[in-house]
Amino acid sequence: MRRLLPILILLLGAVALYIDFWPGTSGLGSGSRFFLLSNVNGGPGQQLETKLGLDLRGGFEITYQAVNKDKTPANPGSGAMNTIRSIVENRVNSTGVSEPIVETVGTNEIIVQVPGATNKDQIANLVGQPGQLDFVLLPPDQYGTNVSTSCPTQPSSTCKPLPAKGQPIDPTLPAQFHGSQLDAGSIGAALNTQTGATPNTWLINFAFAGQAASDFATWTGQHVNDYFAIVLDGKVESAPFVQSQLTGGKGEISGTFTQAEAKDLATILSYGALPYPLQELSSTDVPATLGASFLNQTLLAGGIGIGLVALFMLVYYRLPGLVAVLALSYYAVAVLAFFRIIPVTLTLAGIAGFVLSVGMAVDANILIFERTKEELRTGKTLATAVEAGFNRAWNSILDSNVSSLITAGILYFGGSSTIKGFALVLIIGVATSMFTAVTVSRTLLRFVVVQGFAQRAGLYGVTDEEFQARAATSRFTTRREARGRV
Repeated sequence: MRRLLPILILLLGAVALYIDFWPGTSGLGSGSRFFLLSNVNGGPGQQLETKLGLDLRGGFEITYQAVNKDKTPANPGSGAMNTIRSIVENRVNSTGVSEPIVETVGTNEIIVQVPGATNKDQIANLVGQPGQLDFVLLPPDQYGTNVSTSCPTQPSSTCKPLPAKGQPIDPTLPAQFHGSQLDAGSIGAALNTQTGATPNTWLINFAFAGQAASDFATWTGQHVNDYFAIVLDGKVESAPFVQSQLTGGKGEISGTFTQAEAKDLATILSYGALPYPLQELSSTDVPATLGASFLNQTLLAGGIGIGLVALFMLVYYRLPGLVAVLALSYYAVAVLAFFRIIPVTLTLAGIAGFVLSVGMAVDANILIFERTKEELRTGKTLATAVEAGFNRAWNSILDSNVSSLITAGILYFGGSSTIKGFALVLIIGVATSMFTAVTVSRTLLRFVVVQGFAQRAGLYGVTDEEFQARAATSRFTTRREARGRV
């Protein structure tokens, strides 16, 4: 196993370097293709990218408030707010934007943060719609049918005009079916290829679930050639007529939908109606230039901090400190690779978590090197002291890192989205630092201490009297001195 460990370290390092720095048309790392842990079914060859949060990449933030029908602030309760958050998150995710953040604030507010997106109006309109869908029969004695324009209940038998798209529906007309009865898995937008359809228009396919499918088939059979309105949030989307009985509870909503309109409507139908309407309270645009400025300042601060840590290790621990710096470089490359294949959305808080984990990785090396010094002072040879230093420090390293992982886990499962990002980065950093400190540093030191140039006390911060590195201080010599004392 000891012989295979260096090969494993080199192999993992090579994979991490490929993930982080393989060149592409957009810069280093943009050409990397690998597994994405968030989409395992996608297989190998998926495009990797470093995802940046709103504060680094720019984008926008919108705050919504749940309101009653009269627009007064509502008090939905935690259960309803969680339902609203889930519906809003699904709607925003359907637009394909990168890592949106949707979270509840207080008792009736929702914050939507979308990094890197520019289609603010589309997302705002999509999120803000309550999504209440109704199928309303337009009475034939008032609106006529597809084959008859006679309306006996109207003056002079003149039928009412069919409601146009966007027109409010007559509130006295009852709904026969509701969107809550739809089968969400059957809803989708498709190009309208029917004969006579307006070119480049789209339609929405739908189907009812359970008993509603049978009821819808029966209802359409009883109302062939009658008009009905498809109503979304009280406004008519289209007013088609029943051409024939729709068996299986399937149908389609056609009209003059563009691709974007059809997909937005399909999204609203798929994820259901909001329990309460949402009213936009505020919106904030974060320019990409501001995000880039934050990123540059953060990287500079992080670079200075890590550089000072490296300088301290080199000055105080000398040769082992150099080994620690090399192990930290390996650690940084490995952590960035994890960020890309999970993927992790990096924010200012996440970068702070990464810098903190670097300090914790150095702390493990400090424990090891101090233990190694103690072993050298007891008269052990260099190689033996290194092994004993690692073995004696392991329990302390394990306890401290497990404590950090428990704390980070509590933050991840109990905090807000910003805290979760910090906690996730910290978990990845701590777990990786345990590997680099105990395996990478140890393997490098095992290789270095047997080299001729490394057989000097000054390289380890001990005096010549405390240092035994030559073969003359071997086990045989030690035994002979012991026998002489006896």
